[in-house]
Amino acid sequence: MNRYHKPTREEISTICTRPAMDVSALAETVNHIFQKITQYGDAALLDFTEKFDKIKLDHLLVSESEIMGAANSIPVHLQKAITIAHGNITRFHQMQQSEIIKVETSEGVSCWQKSVPIEKVGLYIPGGTAPLFSTVLMLAIPATIAGCEEIVLCTPPDQYGAIHPAILYTAHLCGVTTIVKAGGAQAIAAMSIGTHTVTKVDKIFGPGNQYVTAAKMQAFASGTAIDMPAGPSEALVFADETGHPEFIASDLLSQAEHGVDSQVIFVTTDESLVDRVEAAIEEQISSLPRQEIASLSLAHSHAVSYEDADAAFAFINEYAPEHFIISSDQSESYIDRIKNAGSVFLGNYTPESAGDYASGTNHTLPTNGHAKAFSGVNLDSFCKKITFQHISEQGLAGLGQTIIDMAEAEQLQAHANAVKIRLR
Repeated sequence: MNRYHKPTREEISTICTRPAMDVSALAETVNHIFQKITQYGDAALLDFTEKFDKIKLDHLLVSESEIMGAANSIPVHLQKAITIAHGNITRFHQMQQSEIIKVETSEGVSCWQKSVPIEKVGLYIPGGTAPLFSTVLMLAIPATIAGCEEIVLCTPPDQYGAIHPAILYTAHLCGVTTIVKAGGAQAIAAMSIGTHTVTKVDKIFGPGNQYVTAAKMQAFASGTAIDMPAGPSEALVFADETGHPEFIASDLLSQAEHGVDSQVIFVTTDESLVDRVEAAIEEQISSLPRQEIASLSLAHSHAVSYEDADAAFAFINEYAPEHFIISSDQSESYIDRIKNAGSVFLGNYTPESAGDYASGTNHTLPTNGHAKAFSGVNLDSFCKKITFQHISEQGLAGLGQTIIDMAEAEQLQAHANAVKIRLR
């Protein structure tokens, strides 16, 4: 890790620059995929699956027998873990449901807002070496609670044409019935454009590699909504003198092992902690199966020390981390200082991995500084907010002249006439 003590403005700019992922360089490939899916639909999707996933499929949809057989392919203890996580995530997202509250803004004028589910949503679940069945929980649960009419899940098949059983088991537990054997940019294109088998959706959710990210941006440019701008995973740990070096190191490594382009930041008001954390990292990384990936991630990660919490949190809010861990016995005393973060983990016994899997909060979060303006995925991500209003004859009589005066001041006479005609 690169070390900084009271970094300058120029050094802060360097630290806040995430590992670059130039999706523009992939534009030609992604455009080609979108064009082929537009022209040939399922046939193109099957061809791309054979080309990129090295398996020739006869059909794209996962069968009911495959879904039902998944439970026999994963151990009972994992089924139990998934079920517990499902319950916690469901409870947290059910709490986000809002009631309709009508407000009489003036006499005879009533206004209210209603959450209406997005009709058709697409969920992308990465497969490969790390089949993210936990992401099925994070996306399918709020989609189901919101009441989305159609949920399409795309995930790449393995070399035998199968989907990881944990993904199928979790999808079935969440009530997802349409599962497509397709991955990469071609899956995003299919959900954005629509094919005979794959429904054209209104919004696409889920993480992925650089091709998936580029395809989501192409889908957005073509009129399909996406969950948020995506980038490599990241975590920032803040610790004061009560932080535990071993815990801090484990949280940093848990993000560093995601990928070589992941970034982790350690910020502290106790400079002596830096050496102890680095020693703990060296001790723990040697036993990790993905230690090579973690080492490459750590090469462009940073340790930053400040003399006081005010300066530390000014930097943290500028960085706007995706995951923010506060390693301190007084973690809640820092809450009011937080302005920009995707998800916050308070205290020495709240590992970031709890939020990744089972505590209840959502792990689909804004990266690359987008936490300054974006929220993580939540129940509202699967809804639209539609406003309603009703004005009585008496209400328009009271408000009408206000509308007329404003419309005429903007030289929009037809707007004013719409009120005048009613008042006559």
